Amino acid sequence: MKKTFCNKFIPSKAEEEAAKRSNTPFQVTRELVEIRDLYPAPTNPWQIKKVVTDADIITGKLVLSHHEVVEYVFRYWTLEMCNYVESGNRVLVVIWDVGDEKSPVRHHSENIYLELRAQDTYTLGWMDVARNSAVNPNDEVGMFWLRQTKSFQFKVLRHGVLND
Repeated sequence: MKKTFCNKFIPSKAEEEAAKRSNTPFQVTRELVEIRDLYPAPTNPWQIKKVVTDADIITGKLVLSHHEVVEYVFRYWTLEMCNYVESGNRVLVVIWDVGDEKSPVRHHSENIYLELRAQDTYTLGWMDVARNSAVNPNDEVGMFWLRQTKSFQFKVLRHGVLND
């Protein structure tokens, strides 16, 4: 099932009365809901693509957009897991580096996680991957969530040119 956000602009009678009692205006809220998936999942496996920066490697954090996470990761998660992340919690994940298809490398530690950031963006902690893989600034990396293994698949798609 696909996940999307639904804004609640109109209060219920109870919420209206509670706001009146506390003498505060009703606050518009946002809720994550499941909807029927009308379109099939994307066929290109490398849906999330990033050009790595120095900061991405030094901090061990990749910034993912709201669209990338909701469309390509939350689509495969349960609503409860999505709401857990949306409420500000960090979820430990597994990242498989499949650059060498004959011997993929599994990364799983407290440095590998997904969490909500400010302004509807997300952080993918990838410190171990950044340190142990041959990732350099200006490299293009690709990722996707593999439903069968419940993990991110990661690969360097294109090596960039380093400026000395």
